[in-house]
Amino acid sequence: MKGIVHTTPLDYSKTFSQLAHNEIFLKLENLQKTGSFKVRGSYNKLNSLSKEELKNGVVAASAGNHAQGVAYSSHMLGVPCTIVMPKGAPLSKILATKQYGAEVVLEGEVFDDALAYALKLKEQMDATFIHAFDDEAIMTGQGTVGLEILDQLPDVEAVICPIGGGGLIAGVSMAIKEKNPHISVYGVQALACPSMKQSLFEHKPVMVDSTPTMADGIAVKKPGLRPFDIVQKYVDDVFCVDEMEIARTMLMLLERNKLLVEGSGAVSLASLLYEKLNIKEKKVVAVLSGGNVDMNFISRIIERGLVESGRYANFTITLKDKPGELQRVLGSITDLDANVQSVNLHRIGKDIYPGYAQIEISVETKNHDHIELLHKVLTEKNYHVEMGHF
Repeated sequence: MKGIVHTTPLDYSKTFSQLAHNEIFLKLENLQKTGSFKVRGSYNKLNSLSKEELKNGVVAASAGNHAQGVAYSSHMLGVPCTIVMPKGAPLSKILATKQYGAEVVLEGEVFDDALAYALKLKEQMDATFIHAFDDEAIMTGQGTVGLEILDQLPDVEAVICPIGGGGLIAGVSMAIKEKNPHISVYGVQALACPSMKQSLFEHKPVMVDSTPTMADGIAVKKPGLRPFDIVQKYVDDVFCVDEMEIARTMLMLLERNKLLVEGSGAVSLASLLYEKLNIKEKKVVAVLSGGNVDMNFISRIIERGLVESGRYANFTITLKDKPGELQRVLGSITDLDANVQSVNLHRIGKDIYPGYAQIEISVETKNHDHIELLHKVLTEKNYHVEMGHF
């Protein structure tokens, strides 16, 4: 695969090492061609097929990253390609897949719906189906991530991988454990869709109910049979992280390490930062599996992070509707070194009495103590103050 995929960096993070009480190294698959590890498996699969198998093109189903991997690999090999994606797939992933030359069909609400439709389409077209994870050649290609980690950090003690259908962790765990069975390999899923964890509990691949998650790339409701068998054999344990833990980790990666990582790629680091694993003082690699994030979603992650860290607040203040009252309120806020971002004044409303007005004020603040001080000072000046909900 030389010249087709990157050997991605393994980056030591002092910040995350201190926060997670381990030596944390980040395997930057978000910097891989097409923005995720998926191109490794898809190219390996397509390159293994015969001319006869490729003559009518290939079909794949994907929430986004496998789509781009297959589209890119097909383009490199000159093979026609059709990708079925869920209707809710991020726009950035849909556009990127089209730009690699694939025909994109939007069908279903989640990956499993898209998969069912892609299998029908494959029969209609007499094309070759490229599975996202339940395929030996796919898993072998993904396993090159594990081989690179061993080359880059021979004394690694633990590797953490995101899990959706299981192709990545199956390939990585087999590659690593066959060379050094003493290295621990852990998997992480979104709590909203814990299919592999539940399957391990029931000792067979099972379908789980899922709820919406920002980790759309690993929102697979049933793991593949081949990956499941390998995970049972090689993976030490599987953990789950919730949506808030994923969002906070994405923001920290962006702010502290200047790395744009999608939700499914951030779960491995989130499991370390929120101490899901009982390991300390070890050399640990967290695989950041992808970086394809919709730009609109990035702004929401940043806004939410600012609110949670106390650097942004929203107040609703009731005051007398008299000249100078608004100026006095704004003066009280700016005197406390808070930066006013927006002001909305309302004179009519269910809770607004004649002779009074309500203002909604958004402010940049320093921390939660700063917000509490603002609330205290405004209340002491006899204003009725309510904190906004985000």
